[in-house]
Amino acid sequence: MGLSPADAVKRRARELGFAQVGITDASPFPDDERRSLDWLDAGHQAGLGWMTPERQQRACRPAELLDGARSLIVVGASYADPIGGPAPELSDVDADAPARGRVARYARGTDYHDVMKARLHELATFIEALDAPAPSPDHPSIRTRVFVDASPLVERAAAVRAGLGFIGKNTNLLTPDAGSWLLLGAVLTTLSLQPDTPTVRDCGQCRLCLDACPTGALPAPFVLDANRCISYLTIEHKGSIPRDLRQGMGAHVFGCDVCQDVCPWNRRTRTPAWPELAGTNDAGAPVLSDLLRIDAEAFRTGYRSSPISRTKRRGLLRNAAIAAGNAGDQRDVPALIDALADPEPLVRGHAAWALGQIGGDAACDALPAAQPSEHDASVLDEIDAALNMLSALR
Repeated sequence: MGLSPADAVKRRARELGFAQVGITDASPFPDDERRSLDWLDAGHQAGLGWMTPERQQRACRPAELLDGARSLIVVGASYADPIGGPAPELSDVDADAPARGRVARYARGTDYHDVMKARLHELATFIEALDAPAPSPDHPSIRTRVFVDASPLVERAAAVRAGLGFIGKNTNLLTPDAGSWLLLGAVLTTLSLQPDTPTVRDCGQCRLCLDACPTGALPAPFVLDANRCISYLTIEHKGSIPRDLRQGMGAHVFGCDVCQDVCPWNRRTRTPAWPELAGTNDAGAPVLSDLLRIDAEAFRTGYRSSPISRTKRRGLLRNAAIAAGNAGDQRDVPALIDALADPEPLVRGHAAWALGQIGGDAACDALPAAQPSEHDASVLDEIDAALNMLSALR
C-alpha cells in the first residue's frame, strides 16, 4: 500500500533536509489575531511600520493568502551551534585578545531566506504534482504558495498547530529536537492533506528568559517589546540607539540570543545545523576594531549573502561602536577616533558616545578636536554628552 499524500509530502520535506515537518489545515488563527492586534495597540512593534493591523489580520487568515487554500505544511531548518551553551560574557574574554562583538547564531552563515526558499519551492513543486490528472473544471490543478518569514503568515502559530512544538515565554517556538534554534518556512496549498495533532505544552514556572533579557524587552510572559529588544535595535532600528539602552546591549552587533541561551530546551540534544546556516566561530564574534574600519565596498562584498546586509554599513558600525564602548578596551580608541570622521552621522555620533565610555587621554583630546568641523546637530549633542561623561569621571 502506497504512502498517503500527507506522508509523501513529509517524506519529501525530510529528503530536502527539513528535519521538522508538520501539517495543519488552512483555517484562521483567531487567538493569534487577537493577540497580534493587542500587541500593536500597545505599541510593542516600535518602528516596524509594515506591521499594520491589516497585515497582521491577513497573516492569521491563510485562506486570504491563497484562494482555495486547504492545507499548510510547516517545516523547520536547524541553525543550532554544535558546541552549544551561551556565548561568553565580556568579562570572560581573554584580556589579551581584541574586543569582539556578538552576532546572533542564525546570521553567521548564508541568508536563510535564500537557503530555505529554494528547497521550499522544490517541495511546492512536488506537492503540485500529487494527485494531478490533467487539469479540468472538475479537477483544477493544485496551487501552492511559499512562505519564509518575509511574507504575511503566522509561522510559529502554524507550527504549534502542526505539532512541531509550543510557544515559550520568550515568544520563540520550542521544539523537542532543535530547541528554539529553528528557522521556519511553510507551503500553503489547495491540496487537502491529513493534519497533525497540535502541541499542547508550556514552560511551567520557568522564567529564565524573562529575567535574563538585558534590556527588559520581555516585560511579561509571551510579550516582546521591540522598543527594547536588542535584535530589533541592532537590525531594524535605523536611527540612534536610545542612550539608556546602550549599555544593556553589551557586545551585540547583530541580533541577540540571550533569551535562547538560557532556555533549558536548548540544553538538549539538537538537530545538527544546515552547513549553509551554521557559519563559523569568527563570523559569530567579529573583532570590533575591524568592523569599525569597514568601508562601503568591504561591507558590500563581505556581507552580500549574509543577513547582516539588512542593517546596512552604518547600522553595523553604529552597533560596533556601542559594543566597543561597553567593552572599554583602549585598543579600540584609534578606530573610534577614525570613526569620528566617518561619512555617516549615525556612526560619528555613536563613536563619540563610545569614546566617552572608554575615556583616556586620546579620547579626551579627540572629542573636542572633532567639534569645529562637525555640523550635524545630533553628532554635536553626542560629543557634548561624551565630554560631560568624561568630565564627571575626572
